[in-house]
Amino acid sequence: MGKVIAIANQKGGVGKTTTAINLAASLAVLEKKVLIIDADPQANTTSGLNFSPDTDQKRTLYEVLIGEIDIRDTLIQTEIADLQMIPSHINLVGAEIEMLENPHRETVLRDALAPIRDNYDFVIIDCSPSLGLITVNSLAAADSIIIPVQPEFFALEGLGKLLQTIKLVQKGINPALTIEGFLVTMFDGRTKVHSQVVSQLKEHFGDMVFKSIIQRNIRLSEAPSHGKPIILYDVVSNGTTNYLNFAKEVLENNR
Repeated sequence: MGKVIAIANQKGGVGKTTTAINLAASLAVLEKKVLIIDADPQANTTSGLNFSPDTDQKRTLYEVLIGEIDIRDTLIQTEIADLQMIPSHINLVGAEIEMLENPHRETVLRDALAPIRDNYDFVIIDCSPSLGLITVNSLAAADSIIIPVQPEFFALEGLGKLLQTIKLVQKGINPALTIEGFLVTMFDGRTKVHSQVVSQLKEHFGDMVFKSIIQRNIRLSEAPSHGKPIILYDVVSNGTTNYLNFAKEVLENNR
């Protein structure tokens, strides 16, 4: 059975989408079959993998969640052979309202994903930077969650609300949901506060903090504007090395 991993943090700007794209791409390069789902109305994962959200507005996650089409009709092949994507669109903003009358509204994505999840080794869900119904759906569908954390003190303060939401999902919808780990992103070793925050994170969460650290890297921030994961944009960059090492750590943890 394919493992479903949600990449989530309700705080924006922490490298959530960058992590979703590049973890998925790295796993695919390491010869795993991967599906990435863009569950964010901003559709940054969609554009970051060289697909325009406006190209086909009728075959996105939004139509799946409101029951208009089968999830298999949304699959897009990316430039990497073993990586497919389900795109998003700004229309996804309205899905939460349209799903309110559905008695199973928290598990729509899990139910839709069930027929195809075994076609993949990993399904990566890029969650919206909010704690609304779409994110709850993502957590309900997931086996585990990876939480990207920028090494800033305000980033640590926001973790409480996310952890509370995870507990609510575990209690009421998905008791099997686990925290895969916390991933430090945008790290700059020259900045004292970054090292201090990483130390605090490890002090609070211990082995739940991944050994891999994603360093601040200009090539990593440039890649999405070219519609490519970092491994296709600059194979020798630190960003590529960081995410390949992270993917290998995820694989090791899931043996």
